[in-house]
This record gives sequence, C-alpha cells and structure tokens, in this order.
Amino acid sequence: MEPAKPSLDLLRQLSDQHVLGALVDEPELTRAQIATRTGLSKPTVGESVRRLLELGALRDTGDRTGGRGRAGTLYALAEDTGVALAVGVGPDGVRAEVVDVHGRVLAEAVAEVALPTTPEVLAAAIPKAAVRARSSAHGTVRLAVVSAADPVDRASGALVHLPDAPFLVGDLAPVPLLAGLVDGEVVVDNDVNWAARAELAAGAPDDVAYLYLDRGLGCAVVAEGRVLRGAHGLAGEVAHLVTTGPDGRATAFTDLFAALGLREPGSTAVDTAAVLRLSASTDAADRARLEALAVGVAGVLAALVALADPAEVVLGGAWGSHPALVERVGEVFGRMPRHVPVRRPEVTEHPALVGARQEALRRLRELVVTGGAHG
Repeated sequence: MEPAKPSLDLLRQLSDQHVLGALVDEPELTRAQIATRTGLSKPTVGESVRRLLELGALRDTGDRTGGRGRAGTLYALAEDTGVALAVGVGPDGVRAEVVDVHGRVLAEAVAEVALPTTPEVLAAAIPKAAVRARSSAHGTVRLAVVSAADPVDRASGALVHLPDAPFLVGDLAPVPLLAGLVDGEVVVDNDVNWAARAELAAGAPDDVAYLYLDRGLGCAVVAEGRVLRGAHGLAGEVAHLVTTGPDGRATAFTDLFAALGLREPGSTAVDTAAVLRLSASTDAADRARLEALAVGVAGVLAALVALADPAEVVLGGAWGSHPALVERVGEVFGRMPRHVPVRRPEVTEHPALVGARQEALRRLRELVVTGGAHG
C-alpha cells in the first residue's frame, strides 16, 4: 500500500514556512533569492509570497535590486512580527533585553538592587526592568524567557529556596509578574542551565557537565544535547553533594567553604574575592587551602562523571573559571580513576542571559515561521 500523498494545503503551508524561514535569516530578499536559499522553484516561491502578502505576513519594502537583468522586488517580514523578552534575575538585580526575530537586541534595561536582597525587592525589580526595556522597543512582546539564580520548580516556574542556599530569592514567581506584559508564554529556568545551553551553542559536546562556582554553587548536566532538569527541576543542585574536606573526611560541598574560611560573613555565600586571592597567593598556608579546595571540587567532578558520564566538564563562575583554579582542579581530577577534560567556558559575558536570549529567539522564530507574523 502506497503512503498517502501530502495534501495541497499541506504543501502550501510547508512552502510558506520555508519562505518565512528564509526571511528570518535575511531581513530582505527577492523572490529569486528566496528560491535559491530554500530550494523551491521560482513559481512556488511566487505563489507563496503572494499568499503571505495577502495574509499580512510579508511586506513589499519598496526597494528594488539593481545590477544586471530585471530589478527584483525586495520582501521582508511584516513590521508587526513581534519581539521576545529575555530576563536575567539574580541577587544583585534584574537585566532585561528585547530581541527581534533577526536576533538583534533592540533594547535593554537593568534594575539593580542592594545586597542582601529579598523576594519582595526582586518582585518589584522584574517588571520594572521589563517595562523599561519594552518601552524602548517597538512591537508586541510575544513571549519571555527568564533566567533565575536559584532552583526553578519545573511545573510552576517559581523559584525554590533550598536549605543553606545563600540567596533569599526562593519562592519568587516570575511567571505572574511578567504575564501581563507578554502576549504568550513565560518560560523560566535556572541560570546555570541557561549558561550550559549557551555553551552548547558555542560548540560544547552534547554530553557535558557545567559546574558553576561563584558566590553560589550550581551545576547543569547535559545529556544528548538536552539539559536534565529532574522531576522537580532540581537536577544539578550540588551544594550538598558529598566530597572530601580539608581534613580528608567526607563533607558536604557547601560546608567545605566554611571549613576553609571562604564564606561571606553571616552568609552561606562563597567569598569570591577571598578565593581569587588564594589563587594568586604564594603563601604556603594559602597554597594549602587552595589545594584543599581543588581536591573538594575534584571530588564533585568525580561524582558527576560517575553518574552522568559527560565528555568534558566546564568550570564557570567568577572563581570557578579562574585559570589557576581550573588548572589545579584538572591536575587533581586527572589523577582519579575516571576523569574527563576540564576547561573554562567559551561564553563568559552574561552566559545565562545569552542562553535565555537564544531560547527566546528560537521560540520567536518558531512562532513566526509556523504561525505567520500574526501568530
């Protein structure tokens, strides 16, 4: 029995999607250029362009190409294609960006807060930054993607405050705070997960562990190109993973920093400046503390390799990516029975927001290509 042939309506829909996809990649194209990029015939492209113009999904820009032969009309996506919002939420404030379907950042805004912060303060900062960014860019905000510096409940998108977590942003719920500013969905995930996705886009292997070492501790485990979030969104929370303490005994990873005197006063946050001073110090006692820290981090990596079997480990964060620390951890880890390469991240400037922005762009483009400019 021969398989059923696709209907004419389906073929037209697929052609329209190819045309829209070409104009997502290039802001302006002629019908001939669209045909070249999509592999569709010129008559098929012509019919698709006609349909999309009637629907209001495309527009004639009024420009014409020059050169040899007949001048070609340039077409572009409709002006009301819409934009997406990427938002980064951390203990020191909120950063919001508006991105268009071509990947251009049209506007950005920052709402800083004083440390230590609270859920109430951040709850006011999130819409504040989003409104400021949105007001500086034209277009309907069709969706938002949020990166949060805390565990994120997979079902609700609300932040979760775990025991001994250094930041008081747990119980914050970004979805309802942004729902009134966005026409579509609001997607929320942990900042380390977004940083790992940015690293994937930069060329990391499909199986990688991203260990984030800064004031807070976090990890993203990527398997076959997908970040593992866990049943409740808490996969990769390594603070209480057992490793080797400075006395050679088993200790929780977060307690290692208390034992080494590397916590901020009155907080479970890691004293990043103190760790960086250790990395640069030539004092014998400091070198011993740095060695104990490297051994503790290597113990965490050993557990990650045993459970997740990544091809490599990326060490991110302000002190985690310091060359001296990466080198020493790699040396200690390399002596263990099972080890993989350890390296610094490729994406270093706001990596979590970069990952959130990339996802916002992907979802916006999908809306445009599969649903037309008007969704």
